[in-house]
Amino acid sequence: MFLARPVLFLLAAGLAGLAAAQAPAPAAAPQSSGVVTAAPAPAAVNGIQGQNIFEVKPDASADPNYAKQSNGERAKVQPGNNAPMWRQVGEGVTGYSSLPKSEAPEAGNLIQPFVQYPGSRLTNAGEAWRQVRNHWIIPYGGSLFLIVLLAIAIFYFSKGSIKTHGADTGRKIERFTPFERAAHWSNAIAFSILAISGLVMAFGKFFLQPVIGGALFGWLTWVLKTLHNFAGPLFAVSLVIVFFTFLRDNWPQKGDLRWLAKGGGLVTGGEEPPSNRFNAGEKLIFWGGVFLLGIVVVSSGFVLDKLLPGLVYERATMQVAHMVHAVATVLMMCMFLGHIYLGTIGMQGAYQAMRTGYVDETWAKEHHEYWYDDIKAGNIPAQRSTTPVDPPGQIAQA
Repeated sequence: MFLARPVLFLLAAGLAGLAAAQAPAPAAAPQSSGVVTAAPAPAAVNGIQGQNIFEVKPDASADPNYAKQSNGERAKVQPGNNAPMWRQVGEGVTGYSSLPKSEAPEAGNLIQPFVQYPGSRLTNAGEAWRQVRNHWIIPYGGSLFLIVLLAIAIFYFSKGSIKTHGADTGRKIERFTPFERAAHWSNAIAFSILAISGLVMAFGKFFLQPVIGGALFGWLTWVLKTLHNFAGPLFAVSLVIVFFTFLRDNWPQKGDLRWLAKGGGLVTGGEEPPSNRFNAGEKLIFWGGVFLLGIVVVSSGFVLDKLLPGLVYERATMQVAHMVHAVATVLMMCMFLGHIYLGTIGMQGAYQAMRTGYVDETWAKEHHEYWYDDIKAGNIPAQRSTTPVDPPGQIAQA
């Protein structure tokens, strides 16, 4: 069927030419006495003109100025050879663009200049970014995440969750107010959306696409990317609220160094060292994950979302922002994995504290003894909000 059309076309053209050849010649115009008529001018030819491939000069490259020819000069001796144009593109020569330079400084430039990002060869910036992402961030970032998951799994199945040794007294202490819990859960939900969508977009083609196929994977990543872009600003705002909400109780205090030296009792298997409302491990997550990595993740994410006014979003800016964002988010997820583990299945009563806001006196004494002592001494109220106790119980008295 595909061969029939060209054959029919050639046959029709041949018949038309044959008919034209056999048609009678037009009658000669009558000669008028003494008047000479000029021949009609040939009709103007419009459109794109073809190039006769048989006019190519095979020895054109012998010309000493061959390498200096412009694209137009090269087309005269070697039609279809656009090497001069692509050589300029590769060298970063700026072509014509009607876009204003202030809004599109890279308009007219297809290939970026040569750079050497950490972990890449000296090559154009686009290829250097690709090498950093594919050769370092993806394999090593994914490996680090899996190592942390594996370490947590080994710890859980070898030692189990941290239990409360004493019996519950039934007297409750308010550990988190409703506002504190709302701030925490808003941040936790936004973080979960960002983490899941980021992991699928970065690593999904290795473990998910072979299972569900390209069509479904493409649709899924589009949905997750949209959720990622909307959850990012929510995460940033809630992170600021969480920081200032819990800042007061995360300053260094007595017992922090001793808690760190003993690893919180997790490694040695002994009793947990005394700590204040938040132990030294939680403070490390607060200052390292929430504050330090939070600033890096949020600021680089705002650049990728083009939310910072006055910044020119050229390719180099976006490439650096992506590399910084990817490294910081992998470190943040690995750090928060330990926090999530201890806040759920890793410690008895920890999840209940964030869900209801209350803990038993025994739990407070065993895990945060200095905080419990301050409550019993009357320095900190056992009930800081007007919300009734849930589950019902008696508020611990000083």
